[in-house]
Amino acid sequence: MIRKMQLPLQTMNLVLGFMVWVIISALIPFMKEDIQIPAEKLAILTAIPVVLGSVLRIPFGYYANVFGARIVFSVSFVLLLFPVFYISAASTFTDLVIGGLFLGIGGAVFSVGVTSLPKYYPKERHGLVNGVYGIGNLGTAITTFAAPVIATQVGWSLTVKLYLVLLLIFIALNILFGDRKEVKVKTPIMDEIKAVYKSDKLWLFSLFYFLTFGSFVAFTVYLPNFLVSHFALEKVDAGMRTAGFIALATFMRPVGGWLGDKFKPLILLMGIFLGLTLSGILLAFSPSIGLYTVGSLTIAVCAGLGNGVIFKLVPQYFNKQAGTVNGIVSMMGGLGGFFPPLMLSMIYSMTGQYSIGFMALSQVALASLILVIWMYYQDRLVMSSKVFRYTGQGILVTDSKGRIRSVNPAFTKLTGYAEDEVVGHKPSILKSGRQSKPFYEEMWRTIRETGQWQGEIWNRRKNGEEYLEFLTINAVKDDSGEVVHYVGLFSDISIS
Repeated sequence: MIRKMQLPLQTMNLVLGFMVWVIISALIPFMKEDIQIPAEKLAILTAIPVVLGSVLRIPFGYYANVFGARIVFSVSFVLLLFPVFYISAASTFTDLVIGGLFLGIGGAVFSVGVTSLPKYYPKERHGLVNGVYGIGNLGTAITTFAAPVIATQVGWSLTVKLYLVLLLIFIALNILFGDRKEVKVKTPIMDEIKAVYKSDKLWLFSLFYFLTFGSFVAFTVYLPNFLVSHFALEKVDAGMRTAGFIALATFMRPVGGWLGDKFKPLILLMGIFLGLTLSGILLAFSPSIGLYTVGSLTIAVCAGLGNGVIFKLVPQYFNKQAGTVNGIVSMMGGLGGFFPPLMLSMIYSMTGQYSIGFMALSQVALASLILVIWMYYQDRLVMSSKVFRYTGQGILVTDSKGRIRSVNPAFTKLTGYAEDEVVGHKPSILKSGRQSKPFYEEMWRTIRETGQWQGEIWNRRKNGEEYLEFLTINAVKDDSGEVVHYVGLFSDISIS
């Protein structure tokens, strides 16, 4: 029963963490009435929780493996009680900075669930599970839209204090219903970092999440003001459209995870980044409200799907270091939610439009598309290499003239010849002398006519021992139909 409760419990934990994370940015208009906040420092005030909430995701992901989600969530919410109460009594800009610094804990809890929840489900469901957990992103939307409404009735200070009640409730829920028997992984954090930091896939996943989550946050931040200023929409209409964008992107996240379970995730990412590329180009040309809506909703779909697919890939490639890698990737996503809005604001202040920003989005998405294609074919090459190296059958590859270019370890085990002893020689080095010349002439005639030959043949090991093998030879041709390689696969049947 406790195990089945972890997905809904941890998802609601994330909702609450994200609700607390954005308290200041949601209530700044009300706080400014009582606290003097310099206009040039508004960006700093809203950025502090985002940056710390991103950086802390690395240790939070690691400690979720060491102590379990129950402990990390409970401790996190206990710690959040102090900055939330401090902010509710704030009277200066410095108070808000200090309180906002520790609100980052609310954003950092994201890496706890993506590390813990896959332990409860088979690999083929990890994408869907992490996608459902990602719905907790709605916490930012809940605070953004609900906190101001409440503040107009009871004031911003009391509104902030209401979060204390929620935190106390969830501390109790985690203590009572958190899993005390969660599987723990206790590897020193520096050992995990050393094991993964050189991996190109770690940094590629970080880039991809930086782009997908960054796109989601950037549009969430800038859409309300842009729709009012550029298309002269009413504030309520702009807010509803932005809410639609947030909801669509958020609910696409579990869909992306589910699709990642059913299909090849890298193929899905190709489609996602192609969609982001085309949408960025479309928006860069400042289209009508209709086309602008199409472009924005396409970005919502692609960003949401991408967020879900990426966290399907992490445990697939980093099973033993999932906690640390989840922390690093989600940290980069959090930073991706910080920098694009600043970049859009800076570009708009310099040029009076967002076109350059949208074109930059399309180019980064295009670069990501190329990198995903490269990853896909690299994976195929690695797989082919592993099959070649670890298969139990002996394999030798020759050029079109019949000279050996490569052999696998099974070849060495079966024949006694090391690779450097046979490369450059012809397979005749293995001849036993039992087959006649017409036998080999007939074998090669068949290969030239059909591209394949198989049958039994006697060969000799390095130590002189003769053995009977079952041999298959295939001709490998290029696009023009010319033979470029011959591949021989054989197994010893003299002892069977």
